[in-house]
Amino acid sequence: MAIKKHLAVSSLLGASFAALGQTSFIVEDLKVEGLQRVALGAALTHIPINVGDNVDDYTISKTIKSLYRSGHFDNIKALRDGNNVIFKVTERPTISFIEFEGNKDIKDEQLNESLEQQDIRQGEPLDKTVIDNIEKGLVEFFHSIGKYNAKVDISVTKLPRNRVKLKLEFDEGDAASIRQINLVGNELFSNEDLLKLAESQQDLPWWQFMGSDRYQKQTVEGDLEKIRSFYLDRGYLRFNIDSTQVSVSPERESVYVTANLTEGVKYKVKGFDFIGDLLGREDLIKSVIPLRAGELYNGSVVTSSEEFIKSYLARFGYANAEVRTIPEIDDEKQEVQLTLSVNPGKRVYVRRIIVGGNQNTADEVLRREMTQLEGAWLSNQNLERSKLQIQRLAYMEKVDFNVVPVPGVDDQVDVDFTVKEQSAGSFNAGLAYGSYQGLQFNIGVTESNFLGTGNQIGFNINTSKGSERVSLSYTDPYFTPDGVSQGSSIFYSNYDASAFSLVDYKSKSYGIGTNIGFPIDAINRINFGVRWIKEELSDIAEYEQTRVLRETFLDPENPDAGFDFNKYELSVGWSRVTVNRGLFPTAGSRQTLNLTATTPNSDLQYFKLNYDSRFYWPISNDHRWVFSTRAALGYGNGYGSTNGYDQTLPFQEYFRITEMELRGFDRNTILPRAISRIPQSIPGTPGTDGATTGTIGGASEFDELIPQGRIGGNAKAVAGMELIVPTPFLDEENTSSVRTSFFVDAANVWDTEFNVDRFQNLGVDERAKLDDYSDPLRFRISTGLSLQWISPMGPMLISFAYPLQKEEDDDTKTISFNISNTF
Repeated sequence: MAIKKHLAVSSLLGASFAALGQTSFIVEDLKVEGLQRVALGAALTHIPINVGDNVDDYTISKTIKSLYRSGHFDNIKALRDGNNVIFKVTERPTISFIEFEGNKDIKDEQLNESLEQQDIRQGEPLDKTVIDNIEKGLVEFFHSIGKYNAKVDISVTKLPRNRVKLKLEFDEGDAASIRQINLVGNELFSNEDLLKLAESQQDLPWWQFMGSDRYQKQTVEGDLEKIRSFYLDRGYLRFNIDSTQVSVSPERESVYVTANLTEGVKYKVKGFDFIGDLLGREDLIKSVIPLRAGELYNGSVVTSSEEFIKSYLARFGYANAEVRTIPEIDDEKQEVQLTLSVNPGKRVYVRRIIVGGNQNTADEVLRREMTQLEGAWLSNQNLERSKLQIQRLAYMEKVDFNVVPVPGVDDQVDVDFTVKEQSAGSFNAGLAYGSYQGLQFNIGVTESNFLGTGNQIGFNINTSKGSERVSLSYTDPYFTPDGVSQGSSIFYSNYDASAFSLVDYKSKSYGIGTNIGFPIDAINRINFGVRWIKEELSDIAEYEQTRVLRETFLDPENPDAGFDFNKYELSVGWSRVTVNRGLFPTAGSRQTLNLTATTPNSDLQYFKLNYDSRFYWPISNDHRWVFSTRAALGYGNGYGSTNGYDQTLPFQEYFRITEMELRGFDRNTILPRAISRIPQSIPGTPGTDGATTGTIGGASEFDELIPQGRIGGNAKAVAGMELIVPTPFLDEENTSSVRTSFFVDAANVWDTEFNVDRFQNLGVDERAKLDDYSDPLRFRISTGLSLQWISPMGPMLISFAYPLQKEEDDDTKTISFNISNTF
């Protein structure tokens, strides 16, 4: 908050001149004595006389005034020595530094800004005549916020070499509370109803420590305007606040506010029309604005109609349009005829677009997101769209723009875009050894703004006991100037599923792929991709869920051999993005729908369909309170047949749940289990000695079931709700990089091909080991608190979760920490 400047320019002090005589003379020499900091040349520039000039008392007086106006001197005397003129000066002291003490309601930055408005800053000369007015201005400010006992003491301490220290000491005292707000003259609405509109609170009891009844002048004025709007919105066109009185108690600890009101009566809108130039769009504007004849007068409707017309005209370059509503009031009939006067002014064009604040990102990366162009007319719609599209970039934290008129030209402006960047990638590296995982090494980099180009790159190497993976990907979002994107990727993976709480199998694969994306409009996009994958499966344990795959591809002559597959994947996807920011959005939505399928000439023939959506609804105007929902659905299955067996979704392609999708549960813990079915043998006929003569094969109803590790399923559903709240103890400038939320997560993975009826012939004890893994309603649910931070190393998340609904054999975890994940 800036403090108003109350002090006028100081008057001249100490002006005197002597022994000059009353007649004019010719100057033979000029001297300036007493200079310390000010250079002689600088002083002479303020002396309008030269050697050889004819001077008199009037000329000398003007010279003294000129020297005072320079601001360098506290005292000036002019002396004559023969025909020589000597100016003896006392320089103003230089402010060495400025110190503040005891200020709470006024920040140091605000005080410095206020002092600079009065030309008081470090390194400049001090004009002592402004000190009293500074004190008065500060005291008036404290009175405006209810601190009537505040005191301000400004001291000046002399330092060597004609320097001073300026110290401002504050004793702010306690703020006065509003003891009572009195509304006088209201009969239609009670004080209680009207004061519900007010932000100011009165005479709060001690136990309501979360509220505040502190008096602030600006808040009270704003509350009275809310009451005015309340009446105007209900047709009371003649409503008026006649007067306002603020009384302070003798001890200056309480304030009484009284407002005298005149309510008047309700008025209806008789009709409305336009005067001025509506650019031929009068019928359209008339049909769109909310004004209607015959309805009660509504001040908000009138204001919104004016703003709509100005905003609409601004789309076509008329940025300075003036819209004014002229009421013609008929008090007898209690009607008002409204005339909207429209003056579009000149069409305004953009001369230059200036981009600032981007330390890493190239200008062209930001400019290609802009729909407002240089040389085109100024459009508020294009400006807002440009801001939104830049802000959606993951590496942009904040974007603002300012329209600056070109001096001397009434139809041209410059547009200044100012951006604040943020980390849009992550880096991780590590080396560790564990008795379970063995030696582990990983290094990875993901970056959404590679070398400031806006291109995306990802590189990852990960080795551990159960996994070896190397991948490289690169995407150019502007492969063509009109926004067609192109990306490529290559990977190698050697994976042992048993090391990750999954069923026993090993997979070795490598592949290469490419994709291309086409923008449909500003928010919709379609993508196409193709990928070739070579995969080898081995050491597959025999489970019910892997039976079909084994029977389809088993080599009878070499039953222990692995399986080699060539897969050719085609994909198509749609995305719709309306969020207001790339990371940590607070409004809008993000939706994606993807279909991936292998071609008929692939060894495995299957498809996978995925849908993901996130919605954000701001609850507060400042977007610090936000309600968010998310949902993800997936389904996959096979098509066609091979070797007489119908294709199904291969078990290694099954859906899984990460601990980020369902916080409070370990990774993969809620997946269906693989089932081993072990045939049992029956002893043979006993001999005469009691020993059996052998064994014979048993019937299938005597088989034993053994649940094994998690395997996943071909269907998936995830849902979640979050209430995003302000992060405590955090400066406002950091709120865009840290997010705190309360959440509820729910998820389930099931296998639509699992048929529990196949086991109905087993004994009761064996059937009891089974769960119906085809049941889509076996949801697990958790709730808790989440904290996310966009750190220099990448997005980090820590969550504290509690399971609300779980199965008996689920593994849960209260605290989880992850990097490179955001919601």
